[in-house]
Amino acid sequence: MTYSWPEGYRAGFASMVGRPNAGKSTLTNALVGQKVAITSNRPQTTRHTIRGIVHREDGQLVLVDTPGLHRPRTLLGQRLNDLVRETISEVDVLVFCLPADEKIGPGDRYIARELAEVRTPVIAVATKSDTVSRERLAEHLLEIDQLGSWAHIVPVSAVNGEQVDLLTELLLQQMPESPPLYPEGELTDEPETVMIAELVREAALEGVRDELPHSLAVVVEEINERKGRGDRPPLLDVHVNLYVERDSQKAIIIGRGGSRLREVGSRARRGIEALLGTRVYLDLHVKVAKDWQRDPKQLGRLGF
Repeated sequence: MTYSWPEGYRAGFASMVGRPNAGKSTLTNALVGQKVAITSNRPQTTRHTIRGIVHREDGQLVLVDTPGLHRPRTLLGQRLNDLVRETISEVDVLVFCLPADEKIGPGDRYIARELAEVRTPVIAVATKSDTVSRERLAEHLLEIDQLGSWAHIVPVSAVNGEQVDLLTELLLQQMPESPPLYPEGELTDEPETVMIAELVREAALEGVRDELPHSLAVVVEEINERKGRGDRPPLLDVHVNLYVERDSQKAIIIGRGGSRLREVGSRARRGIEALLGTRVYLDLHVKVAKDWQRDPKQLGRLGF
């Protein structure tokens, strides 16, 4: 059976950009209608470009979430910035996220200057619009307007869904006419191992002090179906290593008597079971890889 699509169908790529913790991942999830990108109140959570796919009768949006563009202080930071620049040069439209609950600062101006150099149309989005008064939001929108030349400026609340449909509409208008790029029902093209690693990382970052986020890398070592279960439901053994840079950070993740690591495991396991649709035994190990963010060999081994 051949799949047909309506005349005037549009499909293409949109990329979220913004400084760390500007609400890009939460907005990606709101547009897709399901969790495909990890969210955290810690800056610099996203390390991979996660593609979320929005399916509509008249078109398809492939959302590329990027790490936040920032002034790099380490080799990892430089590589993340290179990844963002590579991504934004290859998409059809850019979504510049500027959180309404924070004043526009040097980081936003740095990104606005970078975006002024690209030919791709940019839609500026005031994220977290539900967190401020109408007066403050109006001020914020004026400040965004003065920051650069944008195709549109839209206030959006990803949490309560306000103006998410309007943003989807505006993004689709920027897409070329094209057949669908992904099969119906597919929400992301990220490999499962990457999604699992991100879920573990999100759980590990929950409620920890500022020293940890940049220093944490997660690698899924192997996934095996447990043999000899007879009539019992299938069970997957998932083995994951968490890498930090110092012993003190290892102690934070493990917690007293391993209590925190158990908490991380049960929180991550729930997300992984929902993702894979089967029961999971999650085996977590915390290892120290000294100063891995500055070491090209270790960065390569950890997938950066």
